[in-house]
Order: sequence, then C-alpha cells, then structure tokens
Amino acid sequence: MSDQMRFYVTWKDIKLHVLKFGSAGPAVLLIPGITSPAITWAFVARRLSEQACIFVLDSRGRGLSDQRDGLTHTTGDYAEDAAGIIQELGLGSAIVIGHSMGARVAARLAADYPLLVSRCILADPPVSGPGRRPYPSKLQKYLDAIDQASRGEAIPVRPSFTPEQVRLRAEWLPTCNKEAVTQSHRAFHEEDMFLDLPKITCPTLLVYAGQGGVIMDTDAQEIMSNLQNGTKIKIDPVGHMMPFDNLELFIGAVAPFLR
Repeated sequence: MSDQMRFYVTWKDIKLHVLKFGSAGPAVLLIPGITSPAITWAFVARRLSEQACIFVLDSRGRGLSDQRDGLTHTTGDYAEDAAGIIQELGLGSAIVIGHSMGARVAARLAADYPLLVSRCILADPPVSGPGRRPYPSKLQKYLDAIDQASRGEAIPVRPSFTPEQVRLRAEWLPTCNKEAVTQSHRAFHEEDMFLDLPKITCPTLLVYAGQGGVIMDTDAQEIMSNLQNGTKIKIDPVGHMMPFDNLELFIGAVAPFLR
C-alpha cells in the first residue's frame, strides 16, 4: 500500500521489523499484543497517521522480526527492544501506544526509559500477576489458533472482524512463535505490572474495554491510584480487541491524547 513503509532495525543483535505510516506530526510507537503481528494493526495505524507518524513494531518472535531459538521473551526484553527502536530511529521522546501485552511492555518502557517516552497509552493491559486473578484467555487457546491457521483451517475471531482482518490474522498467526507466546503468557502471571506504574512520570492514558473481561472498573481505579499522571477512558460497547470491535470509538479515545 502506498502509505505504508517497512524496514528492519537491528538492536543488540536482534532484528526487528517495523511498519511506518505517515510522515508528519509526533512520533508514535505502537506495540500490539501477544499474537498480533504489526500488519494486523495497520488499519489502526493508518487512521492515526492522519495526525502523527506511526511506527508499528513486530515484537521479537512475531511477524518478520527475529525468531531464532534461544531468545527470551520477558516484558523487559520487549521493552528493551522498543527502547532500541526509538533510539535507532532517532525518534527522541516518543508517544507509545501498547495494546494488551504491548500495554504491559509500554508501561515497562515508560518506567525504565523515561527520557524516551513523552506520553503513554495503555490499551487494556492484562492485570494478572502474582496473587491476582489469571488472565482470562488461556495459553492453549493461542497455541491452538496458531496451529489451526498453520493448517489453513478457520480460526476463531470476533464477529466484528472484517473479511480483510480475518484474512490477515489467518495469514500472519503462523508467524507467532509458539515458544515466544508461551513465555509471554507465563509472564502475564509471573510479572507484576503494578510495580511499573508508580515509576511512570509521563502523562498516561488507560483505555479499557467494557466487555473485554480483562480490566474491571476496580482494576482501572487501582491503576489510576498507582500512576503519577494518569487518566482513564472506558469504552463500554467493545471487547478486548477494541479497534476491531469499533475503530471509531477507539480512535476517538486515543487520538486526542496524541495532540
């Protein structure tokens, strides 16, 4: 597509694949979730590029980024990769948007690399962790979907997905390394995102889904109480894959924060 560029960035011997949309406005790094290669979020990036320059990351173990054996897949690993992208591309202090796993990565990035993040948007981050309720989606669900897509079988998607979104997800799910997904899902339960939140100094927006089952109102309140400069927006009629359920509501919540 004419409005899309793609390239690789090598950071500490890790080859990371990036999609770029737009050429003007603030620099924004978008980090998708546990089984969402960058291309599956292109429709979101394309809309946001009307007012910003959007870089969408294939996290290690997904899409066209490094998938070699022996890589580790902790939140800290992903945050370090994201920091490398911002530095290697000379983005200065970027706005960071993370969805689901990507939101936990964004929180760690903002906490550990405050000079690299000017604003942070956390979209429906898993609140699971030690002593907390488990993440509602089981690991086997993700592994089964990868296998189904690899065999060319139909994969489970929400009714709101467009035919193009279903096609892209089916094509790109097999690029999600199962060991990377397994380690990432384990980190949802072994790592505590709430330890990162008080360290975030930049303005931070929590966007959460009213029907996602990932963040309850009480969770949102706890997140707010741990942020130094936080605001929240609840999008009631959507599930966890918020922009796939209603792109306009998601853009309406996120876009003003980019200005």
